[in-house]
Amino acid sequence: MLQPKKTTYRRVQKGRMKGIAHRGSQLAFGSFGIKTLETCWITGKQIEAARQAITRYMKREGQLWIRIFPDKPITKKPAEVRMGKGKGAPEGFVAPVTPGRMIFEIEGVPFAIAQEALRLGAQKLPVTTKFVVRRDYVMEKAE
Repeated sequence: MLQPKKTTYRRVQKGRMKGIAHRGSQLAFGSFGIKTLETCWITGKQIEAARQAITRYMKREGQLWIRIFPDKPITKKPAEVRMGKGKGAPEGFVAPVTPGRMIFEIEGVPFAIAQEALRLGAQKLPVTTKFVVRRDYVMEKAE
């Protein structure tokens, strides 16, 4: 599961996620990718589940890039605890994403395999996504 080796603060404030992504919104490494259409927190477990689904379908051919990293600690209080008495213990890490943020990129597999692999990976995520193809990508002829 993805998480940082070291964090500056053990607990952080929730913050607000508004607007659209400007950084990390274009394909940078691969020819295919999925980008978010919603605002959400994506946990390390969800990223790992999507990564496994994608690599299994690709039969470990090609290359996969994960463009987000869960570095925000999330706390949770135990069940049936009264109000007050502090913030709660850290439970896990999330990656805040805004619309337009690229999540995964793929290179080195045919169009059909990339599309299906990313569809399977997108099912594991709590956001709606869009399949993106590099502008200068040329389709190979089926033989």
